[in-house]
Amino acid sequence: MKEVARAPGAGGTRATAEAACKDAEVESDLDTSAARLFEGFLRRTHLSRPSELADVVVEELEDALGASAVVLFLENHEQTALVPVPSRRSPTRANQPIDGTMAGRAFATSEIITVRGELAGSSRLWLPVLDGTERMGVLEVALPAGGEVLPPRLVTYLERYAHAVAQATLSKGLYGDTFERVRRTMPMTVGTELLWSVLPPLTYATEGLVISTMLEPAYDNGGDAFDYAVNETHAHLAVFDAMGHGLPACGAAVFAVAAYRNARRAGLRLADSYRLMDTAIAEQFPERFVTACFAELELDTGRLSWVSAGHPPPLLVRGARVVKRLEAQPAIPLGMGLEIGNAVVGEEQLEPGDVVLIYTDGLTEARQPGGALLTEAGLTDFLRQEATAELPTPEMLRRFRRSLRDRVGDLRDDASAVLMHWRGGAEKRLLPRAAR
Repeated sequence: MKEVARAPGAGGTRATAEAACKDAEVESDLDTSAARLFEGFLRRTHLSRPSELADVVVEELEDALGASAVVLFLENHEQTALVPVPSRRSPTRANQPIDGTMAGRAFATSEIITVRGELAGSSRLWLPVLDGTERMGVLEVALPAGGEVLPPRLVTYLERYAHAVAQATLSKGLYGDTFERVRRTMPMTVGTELLWSVLPPLTYATEGLVISTMLEPAYDNGGDAFDYAVNETHAHLAVFDAMGHGLPACGAAVFAVAAYRNARRAGLRLADSYRLMDTAIAEQFPERFVTACFAELELDTGRLSWVSAGHPPPLLVRGARVVKRLEAQPAIPLGMGLEIGNAVVGEEQLEPGDVVLIYTDGLTEARQPGGALLTEAGLTDFLRQEATAELPTPEMLRRFRRSLRDRVGDLRDDASAVLMHWRGGAEKRLLPRAAR
């Protein structure tokens, strides 16, 4: 028999109805304000200059939601701090270290951080600015506090607005230098300028896959590079290290990336890609060579294949420990043009949750305090510590990069790496809460 609840008294019914009407009115007001926020932002960004975008971000929040103290921060190239984008409507803010600040915490975790009562009758929020899952910065906002908790609907709108800001920043950045200048804390060499102009974003994620990358040093790189692509059935990963230093080495590294993309987009298998890249580099850079490791992963099955051309073997991390080096007979470096046979393709069956690190020897040849090299054993130890912390994949690599600078100090050579996490659910941790 269906149980029938006892009807509340008349007073209770009236109070409940009034509360429901008030909630509906609040939500309707929020919907109207959000519509005005997005309409104004999208309309104005059609013709705004890159240098005007921060003003638009601030003004639309002020007009639609009564916000104050709005500041847009972008991550610097060395991934140590968040730098405020100049705006005539924003309060003065110093650079915010990623480690140890509210803004840095929002950036590192992709979570909204809220503090109440800092300003009378207001709540202050730090919202991660994400282009998909690529962490670009943080948006700081102070809002009038109408109750003990900000309405979830309002928080969701703010999260979506931060996403729109990220996409507008990425788009407008193609047409001016404002954001690139903000991200630089020191001069960049011409060679490194060339490298950054062709590299993909540092992080990409899709269902069952996260790819994160690093390039060190960020301002004076001598010829390291990385690349990746995710297509219908496979993910493709590569790192390169061109012989020498300076602009000539950077030019060879960029050419190697172009040759790799050309082979990949032509649908060539790994061994055939090796031959195409080897021939192309030998013809254009007869006095140079490029070491490389490039791989492809079957997204559905986890079957990993790779070719090493004079590079250290990739490392496989499983269950917070490095379980093996992915060994395969190495081919000669690209550009030698010796035509001594096919490159050997290594293969490994991954398990859900596995992490693969492909890296250049600049990591293992980094010199620690006291003069000893980091070596592969030291790299393995770093990976174990960071994997145990169960950090988001890009945060794991950022902290590893910070450890290189803080604990190792001297990089004898440039260092680049690609870290791939397969079917471990790591992609969900990169999303803002409302998108999970």
